[in-house]
Amino acid sequence: MARKENADTAANPGRLKQIALTYKMTRRADSKVGLVVAGVGIVTFGVFLAVGFLINHPIYLGILGFILAFLAMAIIFGRRAERAAFGQMEGQPGAAAAVLDNVGRGWTTTPAVAMNRNQDVVHRAVGKAGIVLVGEGNPNRVKGLLAAEKKRMARIVVDVPVHDIIVGDGEGQVPLKKVRTTMLKLPRVLAGPQVTAANDRLRAMGDLMSNMPLPKGPMPKGMRMPKGGGKPR
Repeated sequence: MARKENADTAANPGRLKQIALTYKMTRRADSKVGLVVAGVGIVTFGVFLAVGFLINHPIYLGILGFILAFLAMAIIFGRRAERAAFGQMEGQPGAAAAVLDNVGRGWTTTPAVAMNRNQDVVHRAVGKAGIVLVGEGNPNRVKGLLAAEKKRMARIVVDVPVHDIIVGDGEGQVPLKKVRTTMLKLPRVLAGPQVTAANDRLRAMGDLMSNMPLPKGPMPKGMRMPKGGGKPR
């Protein structure tokens, strides 16, 4: 029991420090966050306390109002912090990968499964909804990356549905802040063992590509790369 109390005591300063850091980061993008959160708490508590006086139970309603006010403040702060975080991430390379890491349980994410020299990138997530490819960058170039990645996976996961998302604010695109909710709304069509099997196949495909032998040493002068799998003449 003593060890558990000591662990809880040591963990509390860490949580408070994390909340304070989150508040500072949020306030940089949302200067009114403190006033809004405090206002929500005061109004919620005031309403319940007023009702308590009206029905001659100010103590009970006051306690209930305090608890609900704290809960409302936490919800509003969480939403505004999330909005501020998305605002800071939006347009930054790899922002979609950070979102995928927080989609939720049951999803296995692999960042940057495809990329080009212009830093357009495709990330992959596998869950009960199937495979979701999330592309970020120039929409025209990302479409080519998505098509190439689908073609590469076609022989490996023929029985798994594949969805694609292009992050952006244009037509047919999904804003960064809505990527998570869009994925969670997808119909769940796979069972747990099927998700595991799909992950294993995709992982094996990645290992195979990374372990392909490359010729050692410089290429001899006049030597051309073979086309269509034939031998150089």
